[in-house]
Amino acid sequence: MKRARFRLQPVLELRRTEERAAAALAAQAAGAAADADRRATEYETALAEATLPRSLPAGQFLAAMTLLRTAATDAADARALATASAEQSELVRARWTAAAQRTKGLERLRDRHMAALQHAEDVAEERAVDDLVTGRAGRAAADRTEDGEVPWMP
Repeated sequence: MKRARFRLQPVLELRRTEERAAAALAAQAAGAAADADRRATEYETALAEATLPRSLPAGQFLAAMTLLRTAATDAADARALATASAEQSELVRARWTAAAQRTKGLERLRDRHMAALQHAEDVAEERAVDDLVTGRAGRAAADRTEDGEVPWMP
């Protein structure tokens, strides 16, 4: 019996490819977000550990304060970048989830198709067996002699 093919198989393959691409992008975005968070944490830790000597000449004090302000600005910018990277990573992960759901829907359709084909094959096989048994029973009834005995040779 010729097996019917799943007509949406090319679409399913395309969806799987899209899902794999989305997964790769999600992994890349998650890595970038983690790196940005690590850098921001490093900036914040370095800023928190910075201390000024107790006494400095006025020019050195102004230079040190300017340096600390610049470091604080860099730390704030790094944290803002880390937050934006995390949000972007979340959006990319949501796209991956949507792609996976589309793929899963087509896989369920394919599974139902395969189950229907298997059921049809099982029904056809049962019919064939029933036909064989019914035919054999009909032949056996015709082969009986008038006294009800089945001859031992056909």
